[in-house]
Amino acid sequence: MIDKWRGKWSLVTGASAGIGLELAKLLAEGGANLVLTARRTDRLQQLASDLASKHGVKTEVLSVDLTRPEAPAEIFAATTQKGIDIELLVNNAGFGAFGNAWEIPAEKMVDMIQVNCSAVVHLTRLYMPPMVARGHGDILIVASVAGFQAVPYNAVYAATKAFDLLFSQALTEEASGTGVNVCALCPGSTDTEFQEVSHQPDRVLRKAETAEKVARVGLEALAAGKSYVISGRKNKLMVESQRIAPRQFVVRMVKKMMRPTTN
Repeated sequence: MIDKWRGKWSLVTGASAGIGLELAKLLAEGGANLVLTARRTDRLQQLASDLASKHGVKTEVLSVDLTRPEAPAEIFAATTQKGIDIELLVNNAGFGAFGNAWEIPAEKMVDMIQVNCSAVVHLTRLYMPPMVARGHGDILIVASVAGFQAVPYNAVYAATKAFDLLFSQALTEEASGTGVNVCALCPGSTDTEFQEVSHQPDRVLRKAETAEKVARVGLEALAAGKSYVISGRKNKLMVESQRIAPRQFVVRMVKKMMRPTTN
């Protein structure tokens, strides 16, 4: 099903590591040409070179920092100038910050909203109109199972992922009949750099899925026309069980699970 984008251009944000990296690898394996964006130019260039050599696909590298409000417009301008029609937009870039909300630097929380929400909306708004005009195109938004409930010690991150999930589901309905598909990928704990960067406890990773598995689940769901997908049977069960439990009870249970350890 990932062959759907063979010979067409896909844009992947946050492609230098984790789920974004695996999404890029799978798309290249399926014959898609790639525009890869992230902050780490050296990683992007090496990835682009490796994928082009291994799979014979075209690659473009754009080193951008999505904490900058101007970044989405710069990405769009770059692809437009090169005459690249993006058939698949993957809004993957994102990060979290673990701890008490009043102790996390305000700038980091605002940057998180910019990357996880504002950049997603801006890029989608830029690339979706040409897709609608053509009558075909796909958008994958990487949300999280954290978006289904409040998460103490990850308060802002969970709120941004709830935004991504609801934004994606609304777009799915708005785009019905246009030929454009929108899907939210909702992973649980995944073995990536995310936990290290956000300083989450190691215990959260005990039942982590691989980034490759999560990426494959997302692309297959998008190709199948699903509006959202939860990666992992246990994650699906967890989300479904929350629907019948009182909201405050769920949040308190999540707090116990996420509570920082004391030395």
